[in-house]
Amino acid sequence: MQKRFDGKVAFITGGASGMGRATCIRFAAEGARVFAIDVDGAGLEQTALTIKEGGGTIETHLCNVTSKEECAQAVERAVEAFGRLDVLANIAGIVRFANSTEMSADDWNLVLAVNLSGPFYLCQAAIPHLLKTNGNIVNVASNAGLMGQAYTAAYCASKGGLVQLTRALAMEFIKQPLRVNAICPAGTDTAMNQGIQFPEGADFKLIERYSGSRGFAKPEDIAGGIAFLASDEASMVHGSIFSADNGMMAG
Repeated sequence: MQKRFDGKVAFITGGASGMGRATCIRFAAEGARVFAIDVDGAGLEQTALTIKEGGGTIETHLCNVTSKEECAQAVERAVEAFGRLDVLANIAGIVRFANSTEMSADDWNLVLAVNLSGPFYLCQAAIPHLLKTNGNIVNVASNAGLMGQAYTAAYCASKGGLVQLTRALAMEFIKQPLRVNAICPAGTDTAMNQGIQFPEGADFKLIERYSGSRGFAKPEDIAGGIAFLASDEASMVHGSIFSADNGMMAG
């Protein structure tokens, strides 16, 4: 495998499982020193073990991305550990399916906090360090941030917000040495999607409209897209909303 990230440091959220773990493994395999965060300590340990067994370098840190203070502390910890920061990959996310009229305030607030506020807090903390290294940010949004989906009002709102956050930061820093992009997967074979619970009385004809025709992606597929966007091969890609959805948005 090519070593596009030799000498670079990648800060990856959601590193305990799914796309986050796959991305940690991909970056480490390409030479990056990885700093992975999550709320799942056991999952982080497994990710670290896999990478170290493969000869890679990783540090892990427990962090709840809904806390601005914890996000700032995690970024400082990464810089202390590795001396620099080149990539921020905001991957951690959650979903709650519910009839919109019945969704609890707690679930609404949690989805927005994890999927939108967390990436913003981490961008705030990481950008000063990324500017020093001509670094970049890759936000993992979703096709749900580009199209309406039944029973996922909070998720759609959070991912749509992340798409617009990506564009806003791209414009704010367009004259400075920082790239900001987003990747928008559709259904991916992760624990989050395996554990979906639809609300009582859900109309599955509505759900079928955004289930796709080509099946779920693998976490490794999305990790490859994230690695491309973060690499020097994508040096001209800035403010892009990169669909990786098996053609779902094609028509």
